[in-house]
Amino acid sequence: MQSVTSLENKIITHLNFAKGFRGGERQTQLLIEELSNRGYTQQIITRNSSELANRLEDVKNLDIIKISKPYIFNLSVVKNSSIIHAHETKAAQFCFFANLFYKIPYIITRRVDIDIKNNFFNKSIYKNSILTVVLSSAIEKRVHNLDNTISTKIIPSCYTDFKYNENEIKKIKNRFKNKFLIGNIGALEYAKGQDIIIEVAKKFEKKYPNIEFIFLGKGKNEQEFKAISKNLNNITFEGFVDNVGDYIKCFNLFVFPTLNEGLGSILLDIMQSNVPIIASNVGGIPDIIENNKNGILVEPKNSDAIFKAIEKLYLDKELANKLSTEALKNIDNFSYEMMTNRYEEIYDSIR
Repeated sequence: MQSVTSLENKIITHLNFAKGFRGGERQTQLLIEELSNRGYTQQIITRNSSELANRLEDVKNLDIIKISKPYIFNLSVVKNSSIIHAHETKAAQFCFFANLFYKIPYIITRRVDIDIKNNFFNKSIYKNSILTVVLSSAIEKRVHNLDNTISTKIIPSCYTDFKYNENEIKKIKNRFKNKFLIGNIGALEYAKGQDIIIEVAKKFEKKYPNIEFIFLGKGKNEQEFKAISKNLNNITFEGFVDNVGDYIKCFNLFVFPTLNEGLGSILLDIMQSNVPIIASNVGGIPDIIENNKNGILVEPKNSDAIFKAIEKLYLDKELANKLSTEALKNIDNFSYEMMTNRYEEIYDSIR
């Protein structure tokens, strides 16, 4: 870890113009909070309506700057920055122009496992950055598909280290007394695969009536999912909750049938809580889950494979415990301290 002294005259400016608050915003928050704990002076620039900004209001040595579209008309807000850190695509575009006008170095963190549109502008954005940080080898491949000369470094996400309330945990367990709880956390949309879980739940309802599937989150396909599962008695839509950690502590199993994922940071939270995992073999997930060693990987959209994997771990508690215990062994590699150390080295290298 580099000393604060080497960066004492620098201002680290973060940019995140995301509409909502999802995994990328949570990771941005964790990084900023830990840098604040280490004494850094920071800024964050967000859109006017930003949940991320709301969650960072009490962070020390942090200026929160909210701007309106078109964002590029507000370039001057970064002119005193020493380093700019873009945490999503619109922020990366902003950084390119800030560098063009003010010569401020910038880095990009790319969190999604999708191709970058191959055009001159995008190539310029990434090639002019000091470095593009990616969460996984899958994302790194996407960046190099754009241009293999782009400088990249893999820094995985970190677990959140959720706080727990024993009274709340007890309440949740009492609500689902004698139930084997299978959890899923994420935006309710087809890309996250909750419709596949609903399909699986239909098969389980009569065969294993004590199994309950619980969804945490909201999303654009929420009403559709509720409609196709309205006749099922083994599914609970819990909505968006603030005490995610309490629910995770109540899960017996976590199923994550996403169709595409940069890394899947929520899986790190599940691993840290010693809950066995079944997840799709897509994107960056194989970087953290090794099939039949610390979890079970299944091909996306394969409800039969998910059914068999759930049944296997439901019936074989010893195997389930073995997988979750193995996953917990290396979780310290994904702490927010470790992630911040890696970013700190990058910041310090930019003179």
